[in-house]
Amino acid sequence: MNAAPNSAESLFRLDGKVAVVTGASSGLGVVFAQALAGAGASVVVSARRQDRLEQLASQIEDGGRQALAVTCDVSREEDVDALATRALERFGRVDVLVANAGISDPRPAEQEPLEVWQQVLAVNLTGVFLCNRRFGAAMLEQGSGSIVNIASVLGVVGAGQIPQASYTASKGGVVNMTRELAAQWSRRGVRVNAIGPGWFESEMTEEMFASDQGVRWIRRKTPMGRPGRGEELAGPVVFLASDASSYVTGQILLVDGGWTVV
Repeated sequence: MNAAPNSAESLFRLDGKVAVVTGASSGLGVVFAQALAGAGASVVVSARRQDRLEQLASQIEDGGRQALAVTCDVSREEDVDALATRALERFGRVDVLVANAGISDPRPAEQEPLEVWQQVLAVNLTGVFLCNRRFGAAMLEQGSGSIVNIASVLGVVGAGQIPQASYTASKGGVVNMTRELAAQWSRRGVRVNAIGPGWFESEMTEEMFASDQGVRWIRRKTPMGRPGRGEELAGPVVFLASDASSYVTGQILLVDGGWTVV
């Protein structure tokens, strides 16, 4: 049953909308893609592993939504341009971008090679910029759109005990780039926000979660006393993608169990 017009439920619907999710081959990217499809959107899923993308696209289509799987390395401008071209050729428009692709390589700063620093920033910051620029241009042309960048709690506080200067620098850059693009584009119909997840189990954090000591550390330092569950990011991404957040732009929604409040 469809939600009644102007109902609270209808504010969160994405029927007729087209969403692009990068980094969608595993972990949180899968959560974001499934959540947007569940809200009614057609979804373009993108990452570097085509087999996983095709599996996710099939799952979305089995649920009654349209999906398209496109291989893309977001650090390569030509890949991002090709992703946008494929999405626009298939669906004619893009209403939502979730810029989620990211990598990390934890190590003490004094031991971090320049090539590691450059690669992390190439994916986590430059890649987000390339996606925002390309899809933002399409949204500006149509006069509407919502961009959701995936930052991190480590974009607003330091990591310290899990040293990763390049990752924290990249996510801090995403945080302030989100604010800047919101300031530039909001009068032209395009909202730009970010989600800052705390500790969630994913490929990026699997080593941490494989250790009893690591899990105990997360529980001890998080006011809610536990790591996040993937489905707890579904609501935030649908909120920021939909008309439920129509007067929200330039904001960083921290979904962290209280990590950043103490």
